[in-house]
Amino acid sequence: MPTLLLIGFLLLSGAYLYFQTEADVFWSGYFAMLVFYGLIFYYGTWAANKRKYDNPTDVLLAGRSLPLGIAVFTMSATWVGGGYINGTAEFTASSGLLWVQAPWGYALSLVVGGLFFARKMRRYEFKTMLDPLGQRYGKKVAALFFLPALTGELFWTSAILTALGTTFGTVLGLDTQTAIVISAIIAIAYTAIGGLWAVAFTDIIQLSLLLLGLGIVVPFALAKVGGWDNAWHLYEVKKGLTASFIPSKEALGNYYYNWWDFALLLIFGGVAWQVYFQRVLASKDEKTAVRLSILAGVVCIIAAIPAMLIGIVGDVADWQAMALPAPPDAASTLPYVVRYLTNPWVATIGLGAIAAAVMSSVDSSILSASSMASWNVYKPLVRPDLSTENLAKVIKRCIWIIGIAATILALKIQSVYELWFLCSDFVYCLLFPALVCALFDKKANAAGALVGFFIALILRLGGGDATLGIPILLPYPMVEDGVVLFPFRTLAMLSGLLSIIVISRLTQKAYPAVVLRKG
Repeated sequence: MPTLLLIGFLLLSGAYLYFQTEADVFWSGYFAMLVFYGLIFYYGTWAANKRKYDNPTDVLLAGRSLPLGIAVFTMSATWVGGGYINGTAEFTASSGLLWVQAPWGYALSLVVGGLFFARKMRRYEFKTMLDPLGQRYGKKVAALFFLPALTGELFWTSAILTALGTTFGTVLGLDTQTAIVISAIIAIAYTAIGGLWAVAFTDIIQLSLLLLGLGIVVPFALAKVGGWDNAWHLYEVKKGLTASFIPSKEALGNYYYNWWDFALLLIFGGVAWQVYFQRVLASKDEKTAVRLSILAGVVCIIAAIPAMLIGIVGDVADWQAMALPAPPDAASTLPYVVRYLTNPWVATIGLGAIAAAVMSSVDSSILSASSMASWNVYKPLVRPDLSTENLAKVIKRCIWIIGIAATILALKIQSVYELWFLCSDFVYCLLFPALVCALFDKKANAAGALVGFFIALILRLGGGDATLGIPILLPYPMVEDGVVLFPFRTLAMLSGLLSIIVISRLTQKAYPAVVLRKG
C-alpha cells in the first residue's frame, strides 16, 4: 500500500508538471525515477515488515545484529550521500582540488572513530551517541547537547535535499524548489516506513547503483573534453597551485590556517554523529564495529573519485563552443555534466545514481536525529514510562518534523558545500569535546560540561558565519573580506575540551563524577 501511494503521488506530480508548468521536463527520466523509487520503497517496506520491534534495541539498532558486510554498505551509503557527491563536484570545479577537503576529511573521521571510539561505545551497549553524555552529565545536560547534534543532522539532510533538488531540477527540467519539495516528501515518507533494518537493506542497492551510475557517466563526460589527459592539462592550467590536495602557504596565502581549521573540523567533527554511532552500536560485536568504520572510510574515498572527475570535466568544458548551456553556478556542475555531456539514457542512469545516494543518506540522517529526540529527550524528560510501541510512533512523528525543517532550510540555502561544512561545524565545536570527556575522562561532570559548552559556543558564534547570516562578534585576528581566517573553530573546540577537564576537577565535591555503565 505505501508503494502504491508513492507511485500515485509521483503520477499526480507528473500530471501537475505537465499541465501547470512550462518546464522542458525530461519525461523518460521522470518515469525512470518513478520506477526506481517504487522499487526502493517496496524493498524497504518488505525488509521492515520482516522484523518485529519488541524492545527499544530492535527499534533503534536492529537488534544489534548487523553483520560486517551489511554494516559496511549502510555506513558507506550514509556518508556518500547527495551532498558528498554534488559537493565534491561543486568545489572541484569552483575552488580546485586543494579545497575539496570533505571527502578525505570525512573518510578519516570514520577511521578515527573506528580506532578510538567504536570499540568502547559498542562494549558499553549504548543505544545512542548521547547515552554516555546522559550518564556522565545527567539527562538535562544531555538534552542540551542534543541541540548541536540536531543542528548537524538538519544541515546534513538539507545539503542532501539541495543536492537532489539541484540534480532533479537540471536533469529532469524542473525548477529547483519544486524538485526539492517533491524529493523531500518522497524521502521523508520512505524514512517513516521502516526502522534501521529497512534502511540497511536498501543501502546495499543504493550504494551499488551510485557506484555503477557514476562509473558509467564518467567515460561519456571525459570523451566530451578530449579524454582524461587533456582534461587534466586544462584543469592544471586553469587552477594552478590549487589543482593539488597538498596544502602550502604559497597556494593558500592567508587562508593557510583557515584550511587547517576546516581540515580538523571535518576529521574530528565527523566523529560525533548519531548516524555514525547508530551503525557502530547496531553491529553484532566490537570487532565488527571497528572494521566497518575503517572499511567504510576506504569506500568513501573511492566513491569520491568519480565526483571529482565530473567536477574537473564541468570546469574545463567549453560549453559555449558545444552550444550547450553552462552551469549557472558551481553547485549545478554535476547535474549539468550528467544532463548535457552524456546521452539521455546515461543521464537517466546518472540521475538514478544521485537519487540512490540521496535516499541512502536522508533516511539515515533523519532516523538518527529522531532516535536521539525520542530516546534522549522525549522519553527521559517527558514520558519516562514510554512503551516500545509508542516509542516507534514518536520516532515516526519526529521524522516528519525534522524532515520538514530540513526541507525549509534547503529552500533557503542553495550551496551544497556550504551546508555540508556546516554539518560538522557545531558538532566539532560543541559536541565532540563533551563526547571525548564522557568516554575517556573519569572525572568529567555536569558542571564542566556546561561551562565547556557555553565557552565553546561563545567562541564559535563570535567568529560569525556568512551562510547563516551571523556577523563577526569577537575581535579575532586575520579578518579578510568579512571572513575570519584565524582557526577560531579549533580554538572553540580546544577551549571547550580544556574547560570540561579543568572545571570538572574544580567541582568534584559539589558534582561528583559518575562512572559509566552498560546502556
